[in-house]
Amino acid sequence: RAIDGLKGLAPDFISVTYGAAGSSRDRTVEIASAVHNRWGFTALAHLTCMGSTPPEVEKVLEDLEQEGITNVLALRGDPRPEGIPADSPFRYASDLIRHVRRGHFRDFSLGAAAYPEGHPQSPTIEEDILNLKRKQDEGADFLITQLFFDNEAFFRFMDKVRGVGVTLPVLAGIMPVLNARQIGRIVSLCGASIPPKFARIISRYEETPDALAEAGIAYATEQIVDLLSWGIDGIHLYTMNRPDVAARIMGSISTLRSTLVAGQTAPTEG
Repeated sequence: RAIDGLKGLAPDFISVTYGAAGSSRDRTVEIASAVHNRWGFTALAHLTCMGSTPPEVEKVLEDLEQEGITNVLALRGDPRPEGIPADSPFRYASDLIRHVRRGHFRDFSLGAAAYPEGHPQSPTIEEDILNLKRKQDEGADFLITQLFFDNEAFFRFMDKVRGVGVTLPVLAGIMPVLNARQIGRIVSLCGASIPPKFARIISRYEETPDALAEAGIAYATEQIVDLLSWGIDGIHLYTMNRPDVAARIMGSISTLRSTLVAGQTAPTEG
């Protein structure tokens, strides 16, 4: 039903997370196949490598290819509580990218994750940006950022990224906040900061759910308009299975859509 609601929006691709809706990796392939073959959208399948063996990774890639899906977002995934084994073949997402590029699936379109305010487990943002450079060097085609609420932090991040020689297209991750419960979870999981303007909005409307949802959509729309005015490569909208919210945002920026270049920078089928 959520995918049906995106038909009129013509997205460049639809992301399918690993373990979508609490599913197994096999189920994720099944969902990505439905996105591609039933609904006719380009599917971007998330693939995590933490705790996996090379044959397991290759099996997933083979299953995706058989379904006509050749676009993957290469992710490390969360480490186990005991940490990353010293002999793990996939310690970082760059290891997964290198493995794919050197094997049978070298022609896949590979995306990688970026963190405008630094990965929560990275000692410094500078080290995190060097990790992005490694992802590029191993063969990533484009980057999608974790969600953020502070455009100025994103612009500073982009200056640093370009400064170390990362030339890949970067899609900015935007997620409208629709309820107060999201906020604490987002901050704890991805480390996104809350700028003063957004903090005031949350404080003003957090006890009025409908008003907070309206304000969250308006804030996300304002973020997108500002980002587009700076000529960014594209937007990755985290809809959280709410096509109605995506439709409202896209309707608000309909006259600006000609400036979007996500169709040039997002994964292409091939």
